[in-house]
Amino acid sequence: MSMRVAACCRVPCNWPGMDIAFKVDAGSNSYYLAMLIEYEDGDGDLSSVELMQSGGNGAGWTKMDRSWGAVWRYNSGGMLQAPFSVRLTSSSGKPLVASNVIPAGWKPGSTYRSVVNY
Repeated sequence: MSMRVAACCRVPCNWPGMDIAFKVDAGSNSYYLAMLIEYEDGDGDLSSVELMQSGGNGAGWTKMDRSWGAVWRYNSGGMLQAPFSVRLTSSSGKPLVASNVIPAGWKPGSTYRSVVNY
């Protein structure tokens, strides 16, 4: 007897009326930022997340690394400068920017809601 296993596929997420939220990980500090990204509509998966510090710091967008699941991290090597903008790219390649979504004076464990979604 052979067993057939169904392939698992990501399904588009649907969060009507919800904007994307960024929950800053409790272990984040002035040099390390990790965040859980919640409520993104669309493809159901992100292919990349980038961070821009206050005023761009002359460096522009910096890639964040996927830590696990929907948690992304950035180890700056220097003092981080908030507020932070976050650029998300969906698995289909569609970009979306949440400008200044994490404010100056941010706190680990806090959730910051954007005004954007796919």
